[in-house]
Amino acid sequence: MRLEIDTDSAVPPYEQVRAGIATQIAEGTLAPGAHLPTIRQLAADVGLAVNTVARAYRELEAAGLVVSRVRHGTTVAERRPDLPPAEAMARLDEAARGYRAAARALGASLDGAIQALRRVEAEQPSPDRTRA
Repeated sequence: MRLEIDTDSAVPPYEQVRAGIATQIAEGTLAPGAHLPTIRQLAADVGLAVNTVARAYRELEAAGLVVSRVRHGTTVAERRPDLPPAEAMARLDEAARGYRAAARALGASLDGAIQALRRVEAEQPSPDRTRA
């Protein structure tokens, strides 16, 4: 897994880790069932404190993107297209809150943040637009 942390960024390091892993999951780079490095290993690899990476993993698990099990590690969760619409929207809202925080930390306006989403979507359009 490749992650780059910008220590000069206004975006907190845990959010950079969370967003980086979430992006790799969304793009399919990290497939369902793929094992993530241990918290300690990833912390050492990217030069962050263990608690910083642990927070990112907790947030990924809360969003349903990964599953952590004692003695089995953390794996990418199976995709659940059968999520109830209310749960899917709740998860989308949580992701939007994280993006909003990152955009604000960078000093971006709402329009600037939306334009960034549109640029990213234009790079690689989603194959399934039925959810949102």
